[in-house]
Amino acid sequence: MSEEIKHLEPQNVWEIFSEMTQIPRPSNHEEQIQDWAVSFGKKLGLETIKDEAGNLIIKKPATPGMENRKTVVLQGHLDMVPQKNSDKVHNFQNDPIEAFVDGDWVTANGTTLGADNGIGSSAAMAVLASKTLKHGPIEVLLTATEETGMDGANGLKAGMLDAEILINTDSEDEGELYVGCAGGEDVNITFNYTEEEVPLGFVALQLSVTGMKGGHSGMDIILGRGNSIKTFFRILNAAEELGVRLASIDGGSLRNAIPREAFGVVVLEEAKVADFIALVDEIADAVKAELAATEPDLDIAVEQTELPETLIDEATQKNVAKAVVACPNGVIRMSDSMKGLVETSTNLAILKSDAASKTINGGCLMRSSVDSAKDELGTRLKAVFELAGGEVTLSGAYPGWKPNMESPILKTMQSVYNDKWGKVPKIRAIHAGLECGILAQNYPHWDMISFGPTIRFPHSPDEKVNIETVKKFWEFLVATLEAIPEK
Repeated sequence: MSEEIKHLEPQNVWEIFSEMTQIPRPSNHEEQIQDWAVSFGKKLGLETIKDEAGNLIIKKPATPGMENRKTVVLQGHLDMVPQKNSDKVHNFQNDPIEAFVDGDWVTANGTTLGADNGIGSSAAMAVLASKTLKHGPIEVLLTATEETGMDGANGLKAGMLDAEILINTDSEDEGELYVGCAGGEDVNITFNYTEEEVPLGFVALQLSVTGMKGGHSGMDIILGRGNSIKTFFRILNAAEELGVRLASIDGGSLRNAIPREAFGVVVLEEAKVADFIALVDEIADAVKAELAATEPDLDIAVEQTELPETLIDEATQKNVAKAVVACPNGVIRMSDSMKGLVETSTNLAILKSDAASKTINGGCLMRSSVDSAKDELGTRLKAVFELAGGEVTLSGAYPGWKPNMESPILKTMQSVYNDKWGKVPKIRAIHAGLECGILAQNYPHWDMISFGPTIRFPHSPDEKVNIETVKKFWEFLVATLEAIPEK
């Protein structure tokens, strides 16, 4: 890790973040970072609680003269998305993140950085550690397993916190205040297949789709990036006339990330290999032209490999290929009420074959700020895959967060920002799943808002956070806490 990071401003925030990068914290493997956070709170002599869901709650009394201010929850999540480039050797459960300064940004070497939501959580912890800030009563809530299902937020019990205001630190554009977010739901897809023998005279090839940017399936879905799984099956479906058979597929890895890579082993008659390679080249040229602006590093390759022991049966192969080609993907509808906001989207995130269970398993994450639109989209996805013989279930639904344009904390933060920088921050809703909507189920009285520094390409190895905006984010947070109104 670059030592430069520890000396960036604000140094108190960057020092905590740099320490976090050295502690493995992928979703569902958060024990080390949770233990670290517990130790952090206890070393400060603050009331520190770890609840049954793995959430950390650390409470700090008001500074002298601020006791009559409303209590504020500063909220973030401790886990991070574990994504890496295929040529990067990295074990997210054991290895630290190799973070470094790259011009105006902090990024990582071939992996996700964890600025989502490590920077926000670091700022909240810096407030706890500070002996100079002026603030009313503070409660820091660091939730567990946000990235794979918002488990911590769902598991937080009523009565654990006393606050009246929640400030979420998980947004990714400085100068914007977020007052609403989309809800979401997972679509789980399973195809059962039977094994067939590899015909005599066939050879095996690995088809690889790599070099796509991927990214956050909510924040980045509007950018029109490619989907490696869709591209893979575009080729496979077109190659049906050549008798190409599928042995295995491995596409995508995370439910909330646009898939960057897909790999599969196919077999075909040796005499047709040249025709298949020509077809792949033709489709590759077309896809590269279509995505020239968004996927300049796209690579589609064919390499000879060892013959597999068995194949996926031909009927299932064809059904899966046609279902993936037909599967809705990307932006479905833009919002009528907020210009530039995606209302409804879906991302085909994962598709993998499992030889042990003889299944092909896939998943989409639907997002929408309109519940009925999300439900209708789920019906469409079920229809596509069930017509192809797949089994489909919906799970993990979480609510959106409805904007409150009369929010007192919104008005306070608009005023603070205007006083410091001479302009009013933009008011936004986000096409992603912030935890605010879930937390409001047990704390409906909370006045909620979300803000953060500028982070680009979260959930991908290109993730980076802008250094100057972290400084503004911190200064804005400090000034906001000092301006919190009286009870």
